Amino acid sequence: MSDWPCGISTGCFYKTDILQALPIVRDGGFNLIEVCSFPSHLDYHNPAHVTDAAALMAKLGIEANSFHAPFADRIDISSLHPPQRMAAVREVYTACEAAHILKARYLVLHPGPESSGKPPPEECYHRMTCAAASLNEIARRCRDLGLILLLENMLPHLMFGHTSDILFLLGAIRETNVGTCLDTGHAFLSGDLRTVVHKLSGHLRMLHVNDNLGDQDGHLPPGEGAIDWTSLIRQLRQWRFHGPLILELADSGESPERIMEHARNARTYLGEIIARIDLNDPGRTS
Repeated sequence: MSDWPCGISTGCFYKTDILQALPIVRDGGFNLIEVCSFPSHLDYHNPAHVTDAAALMAKLGIEANSFHAPFADRIDISSLHPPQRMAAVREVYTACEAAHILKARYLVLHPGPESSGKPPPEECYHRMTCAAASLNEIARRCRDLGLILLLENMLPHLMFGHTSDILFLLGAIRETNVGTCLDTGHAFLSGDLRTVVHKLSGHLRMLHVNDNLGDQDGHLPPGEGAIDWTSLIRQLRQWRFHGPLILELADSGESPERIMEHARNARTYLGEIIARIDLNDPGRTS
């Protein structure tokens, strides 16, 4: 797809052991993936399971573009309570080790808590500074393991659900092996999608590509929701984005073959839009 590789997150098979999911992904036409860290999918605390996954990926010719760090209420790197914050950092360290074994390039991380609602302004500021301190430690560990840390924009009802929050963190982190992963569905729900590429352009390394109808985080295939993909792709071309597009689709409950069909159709849909834009304005591809 032009100069943007298109892969898929294994999160659409998060209930299935990764050793069973990987052949489905390969046979479905994808060899670039983001690895989901859901425990029933990949036991990232178990080096043997991770090593088996890495060996199978090599055998199948599958490359790990990225590894999505775990997220849960208990994993809060912004916590004001040092023991809880350090426990969360240690959990992410474990994910870093798994990403290294899988030979992933990026570690994608939700930088804030998963609990709904935002704290009062003063607490919010203290939490943001705690998150920045935690991210400096995580970024150093990533650097030691040859990984690039990517911060993902979160849903609008959570901390770090708006572009301004991510920009604050980027300004507060001292390490340089840090960038961003744009989740298109999250940005659409937060109202940031029309400006987010411009604001994050110098930091944007990859996209989580998914659609929704503007009411919930549906993780629909592109083209099945309300996102204006032509406008978004024009923005990406304008700001010289050259990273991968990773389809992050929901587990729809359909058969694995049908899920992969949706993924292929989405890849084709995006590819046709990119080709049309490049044909009409070829100067923007350079």
